[in-house]
Amino acid sequence: MATTERSRDERERQLAAAAERYGETSDERRAVERQRDAGVTFPDSQEALAARAARLLDRHAVPAAMVVEAVRAEPLSAPAAYERILGASKELQAWSFLPRGARAARTVARISVRENGRELPIGTGFLVSPNLLLTNHHVLTDAEAARQCFVEFEAQVSVDNVPQAPTRLEFDPDGFFVADERLDFALVRVAPGPDGRPPGDTFGWNRLSAQTGKLVIGEPVNVIGHPMGRLKEIAVRDNVALVRLDDFVHYRTDTEPGNSGSPVFNDQWEVVALHHSGVPRTDDQGRVLRRDGRVWQHGDGDDAIDWVANEGVRVSSLLKHLAALPLTSRERLLLAEMGPEAQLGLAEAAVAPGPAPASLLSPVVAAPATVVSPVAAPAPAAAPRPAAEAAAARAGLRARDGAFGGHRHLVFLHGRSQEGKDPERLRREWAAGLNQGLVRAGLPTVDPADVWFPYYGDTLVRSLAEHEAVPRVVEAPTATAAEVVAPVTPSARAVYEEIVGEAATKWNMPHERQLATERIGLSGVVGALQRQLSWLAARSDLDAWAIALVLRDVAAYLDDRRVRDEVLDRVLETMPEAGEVVLVGHSLGSVVGMDLITRLSPGVQFVHLTTAGSPLGLDSVYSRLLVGGPKRPDKVADWLNAWCPTDAVAIGCPLGDDWADGPTDLAVLNARDRAHHIVEYLAHAEVARSIGGRLGG
Repeated sequence: MATTERSRDERERQLAAAAERYGETSDERRAVERQRDAGVTFPDSQEALAARAARLLDRHAVPAAMVVEAVRAEPLSAPAAYERILGASKELQAWSFLPRGARAARTVARISVRENGRELPIGTGFLVSPNLLLTNHHVLTDAEAARQCFVEFEAQVSVDNVPQAPTRLEFDPDGFFVADERLDFALVRVAPGPDGRPPGDTFGWNRLSAQTGKLVIGEPVNVIGHPMGRLKEIAVRDNVALVRLDDFVHYRTDTEPGNSGSPVFNDQWEVVALHHSGVPRTDDQGRVLRRDGRVWQHGDGDDAIDWVANEGVRVSSLLKHLAALPLTSRERLLLAEMGPEAQLGLAEAAVAPGPAPASLLSPVVAAPATVVSPVAAPAPAAAPRPAAEAAAARAGLRARDGAFGGHRHLVFLHGRSQEGKDPERLRREWAAGLNQGLVRAGLPTVDPADVWFPYYGDTLVRSLAEHEAVPRVVEAPTATAAEVVAPVTPSARAVYEEIVGEAATKWNMPHERQLATERIGLSGVVGALQRQLSWLAARSDLDAWAIALVLRDVAAYLDDRRVRDEVLDRVLETMPEAGEVVLVGHSLGSVVGMDLITRLSPGVQFVHLTTAGSPLGLDSVYSRLLVGGPKRPDKVADWLNAWCPTDAVAIGCPLGDDWADGPTDLAVLNARDRAHHIVEYLAHAEVARSIGGRLGG
């Protein structure tokens, strides 16, 4: 039987089962409708409301000031307070709702089958780990069906409503394939693209959570998919959760065939269910009815069916099922990539023997650690090298002679946490990211050997250690951001606290007095710095550790003139002395780069500047630059500033309002958990086009 026929037959069985479940819950649905008619916005249990409100507050998904206004007007019982909090979440969304939704949409792909010389779209799927894609069992019924199918990411229109060229990838069911007919899901590995990277590194992936509190009855849901095989579409608003079953949830939203396998999101863009079927109206004999009341026939088409609701499979049920499966160690390791909230780590189930997946043993490009130590951790045991040889290996890298005509020079200027790393590998990683963007922009790629790569990672750490009163320590993974050793000198610590405080204020953190008075759970024992860092972490895609470490080193660099001079002198050792410079600075490197421009050789005529993930929008940063404030240096001919709304280091962006004759600001959407990563920034076509265009004159 052909794949499309198996898919259609299986879908009809799922349709009948969904209709039966819908009929069995008629009493619960009528009770919900009575409560809604009586004005109850969220007709769910007190336990469910409490769990949902706690999750929203814990993740700062609702602005605290809005929560304060919602609960302060009158004394409220706990259930009433929960409903006020949920109401605030439902009615008003932060600006980040839209870019977060766009980021979630990147993980969604169209599934098509090759059959009889044709390519036919049959459903939707979405990434739930760097390697694994989730869809319906009735879309991919078995591993053989997966082999006949392929997946297309970014099959959508651009912001100008122009169709984009999709990225086509193949399934690898031999690498991983698990499916279940009752829960109607299939989980399959997607093969890496031509660049060798797992698809999740390019398009991002959704972290599934086994925890409670993701959705209550009456809350909106959002569905992204490929209805009828069309380009990607999204159903938002006028969509609401109706009834929650043990393994399924019913909701009202506009979906069509082809949406099978779509993610169902809450308003915080957490996946709450796997959409698998519409619910048709049926007669007493269980026959599907048309909108005109007649019995539906196969030739009538799905558009004629009288749809009354939709049904999705609850994420918690999927994860519980996966946790109970007897899998090999190789398969279990792939599941562990889904993240800690999925609760599918190696400790969750007995593990059968088997080799580890290649993606875990030999990644092509190592992803940045979420928590990074300021001093390099000891390397694995290896044959020791002489100190002079190791130092030489970590010197900056010059471009080969004649690159880009010999008159223009591409320079990459890295940020913090690069100590002890191989500059050649770093240069190749940056170049790989840029080349992805150049290919998307239709421009020639660059050879890493043609790029200047000044390296100051070891110098920064050594200089900080020498000039602080006590040595810096490597933070233990169990420490909180509040326990991270701040700059020891009083002046550097003051700069650090000023930067963190300004960043929290820019992201609308309420005043301490307001938080304490209203007792909404955001103030207490952890101290002001920890509260500010936690606030930034909750509203971004960086954890408090990463934010603290970046801002701490920025503060230390800006405060101590000796540290600044040593870093700049080290960078200048590997800089062009004539011609035009195309300078790309990331994170702390954008701050160093702005100072560097004031010290370039007189032979350098112009600088074409690109900054990414930069803290230059904070007054506490730009007021301490060598240029004396937010003033564009004379040698800067043009300037592009790329920033991601979920990158907490770029909190002061866009820069245009603060910088006189400032940059062209470009907001981009980076993959989840890589919001601050330079490869993500460089891989955007608009960023790469600006850099590549300058190289070509």
